[in-house]
Amino acid sequence: MEGQEGTQMPHLVLANKLFLLRHPDVPDIEKVRLKEEVFVSIKDNDMVSVYESTAAELGWEVDQGLVDAMRVKIEEEVKKLDEKIADAEENLGESEVREAHLAKSLFYIKIGDQEKALEQLKVTERKTVAVGQKMDLVFYTLQLGFFYMDFDLISKSIDKAKNLFEEGGDWERKNRLKVYEGLYCMATRNFKKAASLFLDSISTFTTYELFNYDTFIFYTVLTSVISLDRVSLKQKVVDAPEILTVIGKVPHLSEFLNSLYGCQYKSFFSAFAGLADQIKLDRYLHRHFRYYMREVRTVVYSQFLESYKSVTMDAMARAFGVNVDFIDMELSRFIAAGKLHCKIDKVAGVLETNRPDAKNALYQSTIKQGDFLLNRIQKLSRVIDL
Repeated sequence: MEGQEGTQMPHLVLANKLFLLRHPDVPDIEKVRLKEEVFVSIKDNDMVSVYESTAAELGWEVDQGLVDAMRVKIEEEVKKLDEKIADAEENLGESEVREAHLAKSLFYIKIGDQEKALEQLKVTERKTVAVGQKMDLVFYTLQLGFFYMDFDLISKSIDKAKNLFEEGGDWERKNRLKVYEGLYCMATRNFKKAASLFLDSISTFTTYELFNYDTFIFYTVLTSVISLDRVSLKQKVVDAPEILTVIGKVPHLSEFLNSLYGCQYKSFFSAFAGLADQIKLDRYLHRHFRYYMREVRTVVYSQFLESYKSVTMDAMARAFGVNVDFIDMELSRFIAAGKLHCKIDKVAGVLETNRPDAKNALYQSTIKQGDFLLNRIQKLSRVIDL
C-alpha cells in the first residue's frame, strides 16, 4: 500500500477521480471515462462501501450481484488473514504476529473500510514496539484521512506523530510528515504555514504516495505567492534551483511566478487565468478557490501601488491590461474590506495611497489594549466591592 518512489497511492488516485466525477465543471464526456476507471478500480479492490456510497450519491444503478460477489471475496480474505494471525500467535514470534496484523490492516485500507481499518491499525500498534514502525502506522492513518478528507482524523494523527518523534524517529519520516502537515494546512486554508512546511521539504521530498514532485512544486509556489514578502519570495522560490528545474513542466506556473516578481502585470493576469482552472479542479484547493483568487489579487495590487504615492486609474488599468471600470470596481471592493491602503479620487481619476505608519499602528494598538485592560479591572473591582 505504501507508495513507491514516483507512484501515487492508488486510493488517492481514486479519490481524485471521484472528486472530478462530482465536479460540475468537468465535461460529461470526461466523466464517462472517469466513471469507467472508477468502476474498474472499485471492482478490482472489492471496495463495497465506496461503491454503495458513490452509487447513492451519483445516482448509479447498483449491481447487487457484484456487491454480493465482493462481500464473499472479502469474507474469504478476512478468514485467511485471521488464520495467519492465529498461526503466528501459536507458532511464531512477536514480529510475525505484528506483520500478520499489519496485513489485515492494509487489507481493510485496500477495500476502503475506514472504520475497520482504523480499528485494526490500533490493534497493530499495540503489537508494535519500534517508533519508526509506529510512525508508519500513523502515515497509513493519514492516507486514510486524506482519502475521506477527514480533517479531524488528520489533525489528531499529525499530533500523534509529533508526540512519537519526541521518543525518537529518523529524519526521513520527519521530512515526510512535514509534507503531510503542509497538505493538511493548505486544505484547511492555513497557506502561510503550508508554504513554510513545503519550502522546508523541497530538497528532501520523498512523499510520492501523496502526489508527484510536479504537483508538490505547484502547491509550493501557490502557497508561497500569498504568504511570503517580496525578498523571501525571490530567495526561497524564484531563485530556488529545485523549483527552477520543475516549474516549466506545470502549465502557466513559471509565467505566473516570474511575471508577478518582475511586475509584468498583463502577463501575470494571463497566467493567473490559466491557473484558475487547475486550482478549481484541485481536490485540496477547490474549497478555497474564491479566497485564493482574492488573496492573489490583493498581493499584486498592493505590489503595484507600493511604488506610487498617487497614480491615475487609467495608468493602472493599462498596466494590468483591463479597463478603468474594472479597476475601479476591484479596488473599491478591496479598499472597503481593508485589504488595500489607498483611496479613490473618482473626479480626478486618481488613486492616492495612504500606507499605515507602523509606529502609529503600534500606538493605536497599545491604546486599545490599555482600554480593554482598564475595563476589565473596573469590572473586577465592582465584583470585589460586592
